[in-house]
Amino acid sequence: MDKKFSRSNWINLLLFGLIGQIAWAVENMYFNLFVFETIEPNLNAITLMVQLSGAAATFVTLIAGTLSDKLGNRRSFISFGYLIWGVTVMLFGFISPELFENAFGMDHSAAIRVALVSVIIGDCVMTLFGSTANDAAFSAWVTDNTEPSYRGQVESVLSILPLAAMLIVAGGFGILVSAIGYKLLFLLLGIVISASGVAGIFLIKDSERLEKNGTLRDMIYGFKPSSIKDNKPFYLTLLIACVYGIACQTFMPYMIIYMKTYLGFTVIEYSVVFGLAIALGAAINIFLGRLSDKMDKVRSMYIATAIFATGLFAMFISRGMGKIGTLITFGISGFVMICGYIYISALSGAIIRDNTPPDKTGKLQGVRMIFFVLIPMLLGPMIGNAINSAAGIPLPNGGADTMTTLFIPAPGIYLSASITALVMFALIPLLEKVTKDKNNS
Repeated sequence: MDKKFSRSNWINLLLFGLIGQIAWAVENMYFNLFVFETIEPNLNAITLMVQLSGAAATFVTLIAGTLSDKLGNRRSFISFGYLIWGVTVMLFGFISPELFENAFGMDHSAAIRVALVSVIIGDCVMTLFGSTANDAAFSAWVTDNTEPSYRGQVESVLSILPLAAMLIVAGGFGILVSAIGYKLLFLLLGIVISASGVAGIFLIKDSERLEKNGTLRDMIYGFKPSSIKDNKPFYLTLLIACVYGIACQTFMPYMIIYMKTYLGFTVIEYSVVFGLAIALGAAINIFLGRLSDKMDKVRSMYIATAIFATGLFAMFISRGMGKIGTLITFGISGFVMICGYIYISALSGAIIRDNTPPDKTGKLQGVRMIFFVLIPMLLGPMIGNAINSAAGIPLPNGGADTMTTLFIPAPGIYLSASITALVMFALIPLLEKVTKDKNNS
């Protein structure tokens, strides 16, 4: 293994990492807004879509990760996975109540229900291919091709990519939706994703140390008590990442809707506010990522958690200050939150890769997904939507019937996320202890 990440690996990481994160950002943010604006402003349906998508992602990653170990092949899973992933994204934009009204002669209310079911199923199908390519194969490929001596730097870039994707999606996609509509937007995005899959056939190379090993029965490897006992730092870091993920998923699926409805930001306003916060946060975390390779990664988690929780609490109180005041304070608060968000993601990712057994990389991607995706995407939106429902804030300028049955995201989702993040302070000392014990053994 090289002592530094090669130029070709950097190209692959940036290309497939960024395009994959753009696809996930669109799914996590604009699929929700697509449902809210074009089918029905129904946060319950959006919550269910997020939850089932998380379950689908975990299920397929468990299988695909183990299979990529068995075959000793990440390249094909990445390339063909991205290719088909793009096709499913293209098809998503064609779902609408009008489609079912015209094709099957349904009345409008029935067509809405069928459209909601269709987007939920379509999101799950899309996730099956996306998670195969990105969560299972690409994540394992990164672990295969990195060493602990520079993993913090690689992880810092990886952790910035979701924010760069959010910057592109929250800003550029908002403007594009206004200009060309959802259908054409999803069509163009799908073409880009599929094109990257074709490029992967020629660009991606598997690590020389990747060998065929194991069988599909190894899907249960990560759940064995002996595996947990032998890899305590790995599993405890997953638990910390799970708490972090629950905090994120409490507010993230509803954030753009919150900015548009509760705060009353226009597309340009939330694009500028969110874009500046992400750009500044990403720039700072490039420095923090390099620093993390020279510092104790576990102890750095205290700082990252404090920044994250503080930013979330500040977002909770950033309201009622007039349009300009709210724009400024919410933007600054979002910047603080994003700094912590990226830093935690980079640190936890690096610690997990440092403690992943080299010959078990693919087998453990499914276990990783349970803590990174399944549990957070089941519990986080459930908590967030319960807060939204309890607050019962009506749609602005809605009709009489709509005002009594539907609601918008409430500020309390940020307070709840901040409180959840504080739980990490109880787990980090345990991670310090088991890491020290492992290093001394």
